[in-house]
This record gives sequence, C-alpha cells and structure tokens, in this order.
Amino acid sequence: MQLSFVTLLAIVSASVAAPLSPRALPTPISGATARSQLAELVVAVDSNSPAYSRDLFKTWDIISGTCDTRETVLKRDGTNVVTNSACTATSGNWVSPYDGVATTLASDLDIDHLVPLKEAWLSGAREWTSAQREAFANDLTRPQLVAVTDNLNESKGDKDIANWKPPLASYVCTYARAWVQVKHFYALTIDSAEKTALTSLLANC
Repeated sequence: MQLSFVTLLAIVSASVAAPLSPRALPTPISGATARSQLAELVVAVDSNSPAYSRDLFKTWDIISGTCDTRETVLKRDGTNVVTNSACTATSGNWVSPYDGVATTLASDLDIDHLVPLKEAWLSGAREWTSAQREAFANDLTRPQLVAVTDNLNESKGDKDIANWKPPLASYVCTYARAWVQVKHFYALTIDSAEKTALTSLLANC
C-alpha cells in the first residue's frame, strides 16, 4: 500500500530538515523489487493540461544554515568537498555517475532530477499541491537527486526513460531501478513506451 500524500509530505519535509553532512546516494530498490513495483504502476497517457511550468516546482530549499538542496547533494556526492561561509562548494572531487566524468569544479555540475520535473507533471504531479511539488523537487530520501555533468543534464532535459538513458552502461540498471522507485513512491503513472523500456531494462537487473 502506498503512503498518503499527507504522510509522504511529512516524511520528505523531515528528510530535508536533516543536518548537512556527507551522505551516500540513496540506494535504489533491488531489481526484483523494481520489477514488482513496475507491475503495480498505472499505465496512462501523459497529460500536459494544464501546461507545465518549472516555476510550479520550487527549488532549492534551505536544508541547514545557509546550505540548500543543491549544496547538500554536492557535498553528499563528492569527496573532500570544501564550502565557504555561504555553503557554496569551492573545491572537491566528483564523478558523474551517468557518464563517469570526473571534475574538481562544482560549476561543472548540475543537480539532476532523475525523474524530470516535467515528466512528473505529465504523469500526475499536475494534481498535487504546491507543497507536494516542492517536496518532490527537493527529495533527498529517494534516489531522485544526483550531481551530474551539466552538459549531460542538458542533453537529457525532460526526457523519460524510454527516450534517454545514462551513456555509462554500468549505471543503466541503477537508473531504471531508481526511476521505478520514485514513480511508485509518488504514485506517478507511466506511459506505454516507459513500460516497455523498463520491462526490458529491468529484465537484466
């Protein structure tokens, strides 16, 4: 049974209020669990009525002190991360899991919403409250936010998993498992192309 949005919002709000400290990327559900949850997802045609606007998803929340969601993810996903008084990462080491590219510049990184905000809107978030959309956009508990190279994030855009997968083959299974976990937790729908793609990808997980 999936959680009500009242319970969901309370859980996510608690998670974003946690003290800033290095954390591992949330581990996605197993392949077996992902296949089971995939079978429970509702297949429906995406809808963009009313029309999507990124402004409908507030980012980034303040997590601790002056540290917002972006800086929290950068600290979590990097090593030897140093921040200034504004909590901006001034140095560190990061490896983008989507393509394996390493960088020491936080400015080279975007925080990707694994399930894009527009994709969430098309598959159910258009019916949420503003607070629920904000919680989704700043979710540090599910494997939904990840630091990746900015050019790769731009190439992904709002594409769903039927139209875009990480170029690093070893990460595709992780990506597919995370996609299902996020969609299932938030009771978002999938379209038929997503269902086909996920069924194929998860068969090898």
